[in-house]
Order: sequence, then structure tokens, then C-alpha cells
Amino acid sequence: MWWLNRSLSSPSNGTVGSLTGMTAATTQSPTLTGTALRGVLAGLAGVDAVGLEARVAKLGTRSLKSDTKRRAIDLAIAMVDLTTLEGADTPSRVRALCAKAWRPDQGDRTTPSVAAVCVYPDLVSVAKEALREAPVLVASVATAFPAGRSSRRVKLADVADAVAAGADEIDMVIDRGAFLSGRYEAVFEEIVAVKEVCGAAHLKVILETGELVTYDNIKKASWLAMVAGADFIKTSTGKVGVNSTLPTALVMLEAVRDYAAQSGTIVGVKVAGGIRTTKDALKYLVLVDETAGSTWLHPETFRFGASALLNDLLLQRRKQHTGTYGRPDVFSGD
Repeated sequence: MWWLNRSLSSPSNGTVGSLTGMTAATTQSPTLTGTALRGVLAGLAGVDAVGLEARVAKLGTRSLKSDTKRRAIDLAIAMVDLTTLEGADTPSRVRALCAKAWRPDQGDRTTPSVAAVCVYPDLVSVAKEALREAPVLVASVATAFPAGRSSRRVKLADVADAVAAGADEIDMVIDRGAFLSGRYEAVFEEIVAVKEVCGAAHLKVILETGELVTYDNIKKASWLAMVAGADFIKTSTGKVGVNSTLPTALVMLEAVRDYAAQSGTIVGVKVAGGIRTTKDALKYLVLVDETAGSTWLHPETFRFGASALLNDLLLQRRKQHTGTYGRPDVFSGD
């Protein structure tokens, strides 16, 4: 797979294709009317569930040879949003997580840093201080994560607090109740409002795919979020029974690919929840390459939201480089 030879530091050009069937005024536009929004969503083709799942099953059988696998593991490490989102989180736990994010394997300085550390808003300043010299971003969940059950005023204040503390990225949750009730304009307007409060911070819009029930809903929510201004669309909070799956990721990857072809705007994808092994991560990378292409094989356009995954990637990396597995406790605590 030639794509793993590309540099981690230089993503592909941010413009793909030409505008076909849509104009710039109907994509990522805060002024999009309710009628126009519904027109965009109504024009989406339905998802062939049988074909989708068959494609995932076929791609899941791919195997990577040793050199390619080594590069893929490094790429996956560089794509991790190392996450702690627990009620018992403390400043010391966040500092330890930041140290691990910057130097995942203290015994091997060739190991790449992760993409970002993701914490609650009240711990953003702690993470920023710990990572002040590191090439690692600080992300924060917001908008009454994970349920999103709060007023818009409270949600926007949540975002403003995280941004004021220095968050580089905001992971917001959509109002699934509004979406499933067909109140698409309300979801759209909330994303637009959050995007405005984000300022320079990138916005990741969490769809919570496990609660959207159907692939068609996931596709529709993906397009709605992109049209509203999302920089990333994200599968899950990791806090529900069903989180990221390969079929739902495929729906979202097809959506960002098609949206880029029609609008010229690149939107990233983040998969989160239940991705714990290197084998799982490599299946996602194959899916990205085969569906969206090399433009998305970069930390600026694809992420893993995870905590346990990093340790397994490090174990497998050491096995690839030395021929033996290290002990999990060799790596810094998470």
C-alpha cells in the first residue's frame, strides 16, 4: 500500500474535485435556509446496507506485510486523540496523560507523538500547560457532553469556557432527540452557533451513531454537520452501548469523500469508542485508504478517539522493531 510512504507532516491539498450539483453557497453556509437544508438532505441517496456490510467484510480480510505494518502502526499512533473523560479525572492524571501523549514510548524517541489529548473543559488549562512545548493539540468535549441535554445557552457557555482555557479543538455532541424528531434546522443552527464560538478552534461534531439507528440517518447527520461547518465528523462519545463500527465509519468516509468532490472542502473523520487493538486500528486505515483515499490518511483528517488503543499500538510497534513484546507496564500510565 503505497499510501503509507507519505509524510506524516504534509497532508494532501485541501481542495478536491470541483463543484458538481452544489455551489459554495449551499455548503458550509450559516445562511442556508431550512428549505435549502432539507433539499440537500432529501437529495441524498439511500444506503445499501447489504452492500455496505459486504464491502466492510471484504476489506476486513486485508493483511499488511511487515514494512507496511510498521508504517501503519506509526501512522495510527500519530492519529490518536488520547482521551480521559471520567468524573474522577484529576490534574495529576491529565499531566501523566500529556506526558504519555508527547513521548508514548520513553525508551524509543522515534515513536511519534499522538495528535491530541482530549479532556473536559475544566482541565484544558492543565493540559495546555503540560503540553506547552509539545507538538500535541488539546481537545475538549463540550455542549453538555455526552448526552447534550441542556439549553443552547449552557452549551455555548461550555464551549466558550473550553476555548478561553486554550482548547485547540472542540468535540461537540449533536442533539440526537432533535435530529430523530426531524428538527434538522435546530441541529444545523446549533452547530453553526457552536462553530462561531469556537473561533480558531477546530470543531468536531459527534453524531453518536449508535443512537441514530440506521445507516441512512448516519449519512444524513454527516451531511448536515458538514454543511453547518464541521471540521470533523465523529462517530461516538464512547459513552453508549454501541460506539464506532466499521460499517458506520464507511458511511461517514463515503460522505466526506462525496462532500469534498461536490464542495471542494475537506472534512475529517474521527472514530471513537471500542477501538482497543492494533488489528482494529489497521482495519480502519485500510477502510480509509480504500474509501476516501490518501488525503484522509493524515492526523489532520483522520483520528482515533481512544485510551486503551495506544498501549496495544506501542506493544505491537515494539514487536515489529525488536521481535519481542514488551510488558504493558513498560509504557507510561494512562
